Formats: sequence, structure tokens, C-alpha cells
Amino acid sequence: MARLFGYVDVTDSGFIAAVLSIAFNPLFWNVVARWEHKTRALSRVFGSPRAACYCLGAVILMLNCVRSHCFTEAMKSQPKLEGLDCHWAYYLGLAVLAVGTLFVISSFLALGFTGTFLGDYFGILMEAKVTSFPFSILDNPMYWGSTAVYLGWSLMHASPAGLLLTAVVAISYTIAMLYEGPFTEEIYRQKQKGVKNK
Repeated sequence: MARLFGYVDVTDSGFIAAVLSIAFNPLFWNVVARWEHKTRALSRVFGSPRAACYCLGAVILMLNCVRSHCFTEAMKSQPKLEGLDCHWAYYLGLAVLAVGTLFVISSFLALGFTGTFLGDYFGILMEAKVTSFPFSILDNPMYWGSTAVYLGWSLMHASPAGLLLTAVVAISYTIAMLYEGPFTEEIYRQKQKGVKNK
């Protein structure tokens, strides 16, 4: 890790922008989704929970595009790591990126749009917990898949800045999971209580 810091200018404005965009995204969607769960304000503004969830999902997708752009620009503005600037590292990165993409896409297909983009916070609950692939082999496969995409992208570009930013992605998602997991479980616990009381 110390060797990576020798190759990365953490004071570079592009690097700082990438760190901020990485940290901002899960903070934003968790704050907005919890606010919606508590107030239902977005559902009222957009006329329905589904329309509000789709709007938040569109904003999250745009923020993810900004994050990916900042990530890529930060990598391009920093030096490459000579030991990784070779064919085997490139193809390893490509394989990691492919596995990450598989996890992200299959998670989306298993959850659907509202399941992916915090629909449960809007009161759009799934009938049961998803246990099919990739959830059958990994908890939070979308987050880990996204992290793998960034890791693969960094290896393909032999980028120590990218590797460091990937660690920031992993830390940001880990913190998000600590907040989302218990909160989501409580939403479904309340749903079960409501069903039993009927």
C-alpha cells in the first residue's frame, strides 16, 4: 500500500473529485431514501411511490456516471505502475471487470428497477428475499460487483490511483451496507408484523 502512495498524488484535484464523488453517492441515496421512508415527501411530489423511486433511480444512475467519469479522469492524470503495465495484468483486469459486470447485471435482473433503487424505502416491497444467483453465492453482489468493475478497470489501466480509489469504493460500500442492511431488515420485519396483525 505504501508503494501505491508513492505513485499517487492525493492532492490532485481530479483525484479529490473522484474521492468526493465516490463517498457522496451512497451517502446521498441513503439520506434521501431514509427521508422518503420517514416523510413520503417524494411520493407526494411525484404523485406515487413508484414514480418517485424511478426518479431517484435516474438520479443515482446519473451520479454513478459522474463518479465513473471522475474515477477514469483521476486514473488518466496519474502515472502508471510499471509492474502492472503488461498483458497479463490487462487480461486479469478484464476478467475481474467481466465478473463484476456479471454480478451487477444479474443483481439488477433479480431485483428489478425498484428493488435495485431502494423501492422498499418507498413502500414498494418485494414478496420475499431474493435468493437466486448472484445472491445465492454472495451478500450485496451489486456493491461487490461494482467494486470489482473498478478494480478491473484499474488493473487494465495499470493505475495505482485507480487501485487506491477502488479501496475508497469498497470502504464507501461497506459503510453503506452497515446502514442499509439493518434498516431494510427492519422495513421487512414491520411488513411481517403488519401481515400477522391482520
